[in-house]
Amino acid sequence: MRTLLLTLLIGLSPWCSAAQIYKWVDAQGVTHFDAQPPTGQPSTTVQTPSSLPAKPSAMPGSGVLGDQKAINDKVKKQVAEQQAQLQAFCEQARTNLAQLQNNPRLREEVEGQLKRLDDAQRQERIVEAQKQIEQNCQ
Repeated sequence: MRTLLLTLLIGLSPWCSAAQIYKWVDAQGVTHFDAQPPTGQPSTTVQTPSSLPAKPSAMPGSGVLGDQKAINDKVKKQVAEQQAQLQAFCEQARTNLAQLQNNPRLREEVEGQLKRLDDAQRQERIVEAQKQIEQNCQ
């Protein structure tokens, strides 16, 4: 019980955390902690809060968390660009669909010449445009 209390005091005390702590077991099997190593006894050093490795910094642009923030920002930017491209595609697809549905006399350029779409071609293009809008646009 005394050893447990001593261990808790050493671990929780900010005054003790600045000094090197030594741990050893005597001939009777009792564990001891002290700021001075024992003479003639093998001892081990105890990791104190001040001797533990520092945690990664939470400041942006520094350490592991800063790198993760930079990656997150890059991914968010890419997603925003893809959303903008998709929105532009959807607007163009809806405009094309409206043209196909409202204009029965459509022409397309084939090999430098304008050719008129017949009703079957027009209906085929309407179905394709509707599928594209359904699959990609909400």
